[in-house]
Amino acid sequence: MKNFVDELRWRGMLHDIMPGTEEQLLKEPTSGYIGFDPTADSLHIGHLAQIMTLVHFQQCGHSPIALVGGATGMIGDPSGKKEERKLLSLEEIQHNADCIKVQLARFLDFERPGNPAELVNNNDWFNGLQLITFLREAGKYLTVNYLLSKGFVKDRISQEGELSFTEFNYILMQAYDFMHLFQHKNCKLQMGGSDQWGNITAGNDLIRKKLRGEAYALTCKLITKADGTKFGKTEGGNVWLDPKKTSPYTFYQFWLNTSDDDAVNYIKIFTLKGRGEIEELISLHQQAPHKRELQQALAKDITVRVHSQADYDQAVKASGILFGNSTTEDLESLDEETLLAIMDGVPKASINRQTWEQKPTVTDLLSEITNNTIFPSKGEARKMIQGGGVSINKAKVTDANQKSEYTLLHGKYLLAQKGKKNYYLIVVE
Repeated sequence: MKNFVDELRWRGMLHDIMPGTEEQLLKEPTSGYIGFDPTADSLHIGHLAQIMTLVHFQQCGHSPIALVGGATGMIGDPSGKKEERKLLSLEEIQHNADCIKVQLARFLDFERPGNPAELVNNNDWFNGLQLITFLREAGKYLTVNYLLSKGFVKDRISQEGELSFTEFNYILMQAYDFMHLFQHKNCKLQMGGSDQWGNITAGNDLIRKKLRGEAYALTCKLITKADGTKFGKTEGGNVWLDPKKTSPYTFYQFWLNTSDDDAVNYIKIFTLKGRGEIEELISLHQQAPHKRELQQALAKDITVRVHSQADYDQAVKASGILFGNSTTEDLESLDEETLLAIMDGVPKASINRQTWEQKPTVTDLLSEITNNTIFPSKGEARKMIQGGGVSINKAKVTDANQKSEYTLLHGKYLLAQKGKKNYYLIVVE
């Protein structure tokens, strides 16, 4: 077995660790779990560090358990929240849980000989559990004074925020999860983000007080950006693992545009590359940072694992449309979803199909017909075309009077380019 704790240390992931945890993991293969509440129908890259923790745990010879919180998700973890979460319906929770299971299965090996991963749902043991039984099993052993000492409880009360009895019980439910897995799965370790330390150690205390058992705890650092801004956010919100919520192109671009300082940290946290390979990549990057080899390696590794090699290839090709020397064939080979993703934020102009079928001149198309969105006048359009500064669908326009006889992308789009960096999407409706 590899030393799991040491693996987290050199990757800069380790935050807190309960005494005896490293010794337990070196002594024998151990089962450990991390919980994911299904508050949405997709995980986002903020969850990715926890997923990678389970992946490293398995690769170091231990048995990872991914817990989908079908029951706790009905309350929502109050840690780090200033106000109570909106309660979801049973149908929403079940749908979200099913989606998250599929995503987790992309990372963990459920057929690995000796230490296969396992997926569990805490609704399986909470559903039908009587309140009296729960209070006797968990509530009796964790006092109100103890619960009030936990970080998120103190924060909410000190900020004069309200903490409902429902939220107050979340910590008991998470502690019960750990006890249940300890009893039924011989799970001795709970892991999570650093904001989960209070919830995790409540489980340890419950196991110790009720079962007189020995359990362990470990947390990883919450990921931040070097400039202090929140990790995993873009102008459009979270960067999701679901390609329907965040396209593979947008996902790829997020990692490709990582700052130099962040790339040094992220290559350790979010990839499976070994220490020697990472150190070599960092060294090459420091010698020629303008080549952004570190960012390219990071973006490729994560995009391929989260999506696929084909999605990565499409993302690279799409990046060349705006930022490189691509061809008409490259543009035509993009699927519609990727095309629209790279055109997000690009000015758009619409024309009706009847006008298009009349084959107007390129000059008219780029000025009056598109309501002067691209060129304010025919004269300016003609002048730039004559100067060789206009392309349509990546093909240079050489004659200002030529007819618009281009093949529409996916039967309804044209990409116009003015100069080197100005793009416009023409939609034929």
